[in-house]
Amino acid sequence: MLKTINLHKKYNDFTALQSLNLEVEKGEIYALLGQNGAGKSTTINILLGLIKATSGDAFINTISVTDHPQKIKKELAYIPETVLLYPNLTGMENLDFFSKIAGFNYTRAELSAFLRHTGLQEAAHHKTLGGYSKGMRQKVGIAIALAKDAKVLLLDEPTSGLDPIATAEFTEIIRQLGQEGRTILMATHDIFNAVSVASNIGIMKQGQLVQNLQSKAFTAEELQELYLKTI
Repeated sequence: MLKTINLHKKYNDFTALQSLNLEVEKGEIYALLGQNGAGKSTTINILLGLIKATSGDAFINTISVTDHPQKIKKELAYIPETVLLYPNLTGMENLDFFSKIAGFNYTRAELSAFLRHTGLQEAAHHKTLGGYSKGMRQKVGIAIALAKDAKVLLLDEPTSGLDPIATAEFTEIIRQLGQEGRTILMATHDIFNAVSVASNIGIMKQGQLVQNLQSKAFTAEELQELYLKTI
């Protein structure tokens, strides 16, 4: 569902990404670990078509990001560290608005079902986003991805700033989406969450993927030790 082939990105004399080869299968949850500047966000931005690779290519559901930057947007959903929604609209109104932009027109019952699927309490569906916590906003972001029928979700630091309860809820939602067959690439600093939710973990350093690991082979403590040695 997601593949990069010798992906390279250079800004003048600075190499942000170097020969990245990555494959993420349908239903797989892949976590990218690395310090700031390691290349995680550059990778996501190339997959989103927001920046162009210097060389190499990436594919979403076999569609070339280079050749079809607009077409791949229909396959993708992006959930950043801070989900950008309209604070003066309710959760349902935000979902309705962004669904229509993507070309979908749902009934109120269908919109409510998407929100419930993410675990957002029904009492919050008709409250404005200004009173939402970060975790609640993320649930609306995930509902938008479901409404778009996105096959691939790209997440950037999704658990940053969440309390333990919200992190646990988010982890369970992501795990469920993977079981439903959606493919998830998650850039994160959260080693413990990565071990908990991801099936595979990559460690990036200075634009390169230097470790490609199966999460079941490591405890969080073992991964943390390896991570610190690697970076």
